[in-house]
Amino acid sequence: MSVSEQFEGLVVVKIGSSTLTTPEGTVDDCYIRDLCGQVAELHKQGHPVIIVTSGAAAAGRERLGFSSRPSDIPSLQACAAAGQAALTESYAKELAKLGIACGQVLLTRRDVVDRESYLNVRNTFDRLLELGAVPVVNENDTVSVAEFAFGDNDMLGAIVAALVGASLYVVLSDVDGLYTANPSTNSDAELIRQVSSVDRKVASMAGGAGSTMGTGGMASKVRAARAMIAAGIPMIICHGRRDRVLVDAVLGDDVGTRFESDMPGHGSGRKLWIGLAEVPHGVVTVDDGACKAIVDNGASLLPVGVRSTSGTYAEGDVVSIVDASGIEIARGVTRYSSDDMVRIRGLKLDVIGRFLPDKQDQPAVHRDEMLVF
Repeated sequence: MSVSEQFEGLVVVKIGSSTLTTPEGTVDDCYIRDLCGQVAELHKQGHPVIIVTSGAAAAGRERLGFSSRPSDIPSLQACAAAGQAALTESYAKELAKLGIACGQVLLTRRDVVDRESYLNVRNTFDRLLELGAVPVVNENDTVSVAEFAFGDNDMLGAIVAALVGASLYVVLSDVDGLYTANPSTNSDAELIRQVSSVDRKVASMAGGAGSTMGTGGMASKVRAARAMIAAGIPMIICHGRRDRVLVDAVLGDDVGTRFESDMPGHGSGRKLWIGLAEVPHGVVTVDDGACKAIVDNGASLLPVGVRSTSGTYAEGDVVSIVDASGIEIARGVTRYSSDDMVRIRGLKLDVIGRFLPDKQDQPAVHRDEMLVF
């Protein structure tokens, strides 16, 4: 039985660094106390919660005596190490007052790239929730390297939500949601309440990075929202400092921006792992016909629809599939190496079969091993 089948109403909430810290850059213990109170309230109402928290580096800088963010990697990782301990202590202390245990889960992308490890992580969440505990999740910055980093906790939270089959993913931010333009520079900007698909127009509204305390911005949140739409999991971006905002978001009040498609998610557990957890090894650019067939009809990618490819990958690796303008439309497991993809791109299968007999019936990427965004 999956996590989602056992824990109906499961919520994943991600808290950004700028929301979790004071204007001076230190961790706001009063905020953590209030947040844990909301988590306890949701627990009583039958909504288990997984917390994905940022703020470890900020907590570590405070604990180790840095007056500003260090620039060298060893110091940054030292701050993360000290900060993880401080953050976990804060959450554990406040939740314990409310009769709830918490368990720390530190992840790198390597932990979810490996399929067996991915399933083991899911089992850990399963057991923690079964025992009534609140998992507190963060990226293990002390050991992660660029190749296996999540990049920001917005995507980490999305991967966790997909992994456990959450009913809702809530991102607590320092903004009210997605606006039509940057509200800090454009007084005519309007808050968008509902988004059903992340197209080029929506992506262009996201802008660049956010505050100096975090690594992400609205662009990273919109990328996470696109993943959640593919997974069929509603996602809400809202202001984390609004009173009772997490409870209101879970109970259905109109807060922030809600990303939810009218169509059901089209990702099995394996497809979600392929599309969200695995790291693409290359890029395959397709023509308009192939793009339409994949997005509108759920078709496999045939070699004839491939225009070009970049990167070095082997048969069985995950590749990113992009349209002619470079917009990613899907990820999937390739049936060809990068060398072979260069040879067979634009060719029909019967032609390919003349010089690669074992590939005469093989699509470039089969639809059963592809997650479409």
